[in-house]
Amino acid sequence: MLAARPFTEFWHAAYSPDGKLLATADADHTVRLWEVAGRRVAGTLEGHTGTVFSVAFSPDGRLLASAGSDGTVRLWDVASRTALGTLTGHGGIVYAVAFSPDGRLLASAGSDRTVRLWDVASRTALGTLAGHTDFANDVAFSPDGRTLASAGDDLTVRLWDVPGRRPLATLTGHTGAVRAVAFSPDGRTLASSGNDGTVRLWDARRFGAGTAAVLSGHTGSVRAVAFSPDGRWLASSGNDRTVRLWEVAGRRLWAALTGHTSAVWGVVFSPDGRTVASSSNDGTVRLWNPDPGARLVEICGVRAGTEWLKSAPACTF
Repeated sequence: MLAARPFTEFWHAAYSPDGKLLATADADHTVRLWEVAGRRVAGTLEGHTGTVFSVAFSPDGRLLASAGSDGTVRLWDVASRTALGTLTGHGGIVYAVAFSPDGRLLASAGSDRTVRLWDVASRTALGTLAGHTDFANDVAFSPDGRTLASAGDDLTVRLWDVPGRRPLATLTGHTGAVRAVAFSPDGRTLASSGNDGTVRLWDARRFGAGTAAVLSGHTGSVRAVAFSPDGRWLASSGNDRTVRLWEVAGRRLWAALTGHTSAVWGVVFSPDGRTVASSSNDGTVRLWNPDPGARLVEICGVRAGTEWLKSAPACTF
């Protein structure tokens, strides 16, 4: 293992659209950009005054948004590694950010129980979506950008009409706080996960029809969900220190990836679908090979600071 800087926690990670960069949201108040191929730090973005909980690249890869415990959403220019603006308005911690598919809007969710919409170009607030009765933990746009899903501590998933800035539906079924939401690439399925230890799949075409499936296997809170680019696989991660891969069509568990030594708070597929990145309270981001035709191994990882670590024979430098 390579030497590392003092321990920090990785809350979330996001790939750039071209897959060349991996951004991490760090507890040390920074956002780090990692060059995936070169296995090196490509930049550190400083400005937040508290833990950074979420990061998201714009669809064209030119911008990065971050959100944190300082109550702000910040926009960064990826090429120059410079701050572009700070979006304020939330009355507490901001837990999540997401760009709309066309890159024009940004959604955020926070402890003030609201979801907020922002105009990216002008960096101004467009509206506040109120309805959650407890913390709003995550947001996700549908592929067509017309629907926004949000996850809350109030045990609900809420759907919002983006153009109309109005509520569409409230999905119930989780028996604990809902931590994460994600739409499938074709927009037909919405995945949610929560403190009840389950992942739930909803028919996004008929939200009134109830839950399509309940995926059980985690032994603790499920903190994140992500679909593969082709929609065949769903990854989930949680407090049980595992990343789990599910076959979406068959609604079945395909594999459990172990190696993290603490809660796994984030999971994301690379744009080409060949790698899954998981971010954890143990101070590491680990990269996994999810190919059903290959042996599941941890490819490489990065420990808090500016160094990659060799933690599996499959790592190549």
